[in-house]
Amino acid sequence: MFSLILLLTLFVGIIPPSAAVAQDREEQLDTLFSQLQTADDSNWQALENEIWELWSRSGSDSMDLLLQRGQSAIQAGDLDGAIAHLSALTDHAPEFAEGWNARATAFYMSGELGLSLNDIAQTLSLEPRHFGALTGLGLILEEFGNDARALEAYRHALAIHPHSDDIKGAVARLEQKREKDI
Repeated sequence: MFSLILLLTLFVGIIPPSAAVAQDREEQLDTLFSQLQTADDSNWQALENEIWELWSRSGSDSMDLLLQRGQSAIQAGDLDGAIAHLSALTDHAPEFAEGWNARATAFYMSGELGLSLNDIAQTLSLEPRHFGALTGLGLILEEFGNDARALEAYRHALAIHPHSDDIKGAVARLEQKREKDI
């Protein structure tokens, strides 16, 4: 019995969050996204930061550590290291959307656009409101020369996050380009 308790204690960091914790997290996200729709210039960034904070918590200290290591490796320019950490994360926590999103970023930065698109698709299947993943999708579609689909992705992201200057700028840039082409 003691060894079972010890084993559970050692691996408690990889047990998925309870249904109640997951439900509470979703309710918090719903509230934040609702507030983001009506936010003003004084508080939208705080709401965005809270959303990113919730997205970055898997419910497991071990998985959160893999995410942090992957993100640190990205910032340090160690894309192979980042992909290794984030692949371990997606293997062990396939329901954690931010693991897929972070790895999509690492793949994008390493020029692996197809792999990045696969991870963006997985991110969006788990968290359809992920404006970061939608923005990444828009960037890749632009690189492929598919401005119409890129604009669609950016507009979708903007509908979710109407205050992001980056997304607004991408929409304006592609709309202006489209007007020139007509």
